[in-house]
Amino acid sequence: MRAALLVIAGLALIGFVAVSFVLPQMAGSEAKEAAQALVAGAEAAKEQVAAAAAKTGNLAGTGGGIKLASKSDPKYGEFKWIVEPSGAIRGWNEKNAIEISVTPKLEGGKLEWRCRGYPNASMPASCGGRG
Repeated sequence: MRAALLVIAGLALIGFVAVSFVLPQMAGSEAKEAAQALVAGAEAAKEQVAAAAAKTGNLAGTGGGIKLASKSDPKYGEFKWIVEPSGAIRGWNEKNAIEISVTPKLEGGKLEWRCRGYPNASMPASCGGRG
């Protein structure tokens, strides 16, 4: 009887460890992969904003009319992006509860991008994450 209880307690401990440590890490790696895909999906819009800014010499209206189609991925769910008239790009993925903001800055004729995302732990280094 005592041996059976020890076996059950051992199995319960193994289950607890799996649920507490292994599963969150697996979910975290999926969110990191999804964040990488979300950031990469904004590249086409960044190129269009950069081209418009090069023509006009400023950012005003550079995002007007730029549309990015949402993308459905069987593993990560649906990715969506919106380009604001200022050229800023917002993206999100509901399944993994991640979002990004990619903001342009034009200084001295040079266009620079700043990317920030939430949650920070899921983001690649290029978007304010730890890498």
